[in-house]
Amino acid sequence: MTKVIFEHPDGTRETHAAVAGETVMDCALDHGVAGIKAQCGGACTCVTCHCYVSPPWFARLRAPQPDELEMLDYVWGRQRGSRLACQIVLDDACDGIVVRIPRKQA
Repeated sequence: MTKVIFEHPDGTRETHAAVAGETVMDCALDHGVAGIKAQCGGACTCVTCHCYVSPPWFARLRAPQPDELEMLDYVWGRQRGSRLACQIVLDDACDGIVVRIPRKQA
């Protein structure tokens, strides 16, 4: 199991377990994490699972693919650590990953 730590805009955190191979979006939806809407269900066709990956973790993840990079042009409040949660596939190396949820989704 991989721990995913979701940090809300007010600074509160919640930690949930996910199975390797699932995405951060899957984990958020499975546990009802507020702020991750995931309207397209993980098809990388919307930006309602936008999140910010904390710097130490951002460098460890597989680089965003062109379709994700294109969608990130539409997010509200894009930052260096911006990613779509549906595109972050979890593995054992992601144990303890911290993702921040934006104040609003597009």
